Parts: sequence; C-alpha cells; structure tokens
Amino acid sequence: MELSEEKKIVLYGTNWCGESRRARRLLDENQIPYEWIDIDQDLEGRKFVEQVNNGFRSVPTIVFPDGTRLVEPSTLELRQKLGLE
Repeated sequence: MELSEEKKIVLYGTNWCGESRRARRLLDENQIPYEWIDIDQDLEGRKFVEQVNNGFRSVPTIVFPDGTRLVEPSTLELRQKLGLE
C-alpha cells in the first residue's frame, strides 16, 4: 500500500443507497480523495461495517485518516468534518 493510500478517507457504502451516493458526490465535488468500498461486493468491508455498527450494515460508514468515523452523517456533519463549513 502506498503512503498516500494510507492517508485516504475510506467510504463504505452501497450503490443503491442514496446516502452513500450523496456522500460520494460531496467528496467528488470537493476533489477529496477517498477509497470506495461497496459492501455488497466486498465481504471484508461488509464484516467491518457490521463490526463497528453493532451488527448493522449502516451506510455510509466513513473512516477518516485519524481513525475517527462518521456513520450515516448528514451533509452538514460531513461538510464540517471535512472542514468545508
């Protein structure tokens, strides 16, 4: 893994989830690099999401380089965490 990849935001979600699409769109529009993990396609990603969300597949689950997480954040919460507010 490259050093730059280690510092990326990791966004766990699904293609059919509107909230996951909204979070991806916000990151894309602000040119913020991230790794996308579709938990419908990635079993390890699905297990991680279930583990950190008490067995639930709560998406989006977003992990930041500092180790903090946001689960199903509002647009405002995500913008604030990204320093866009």
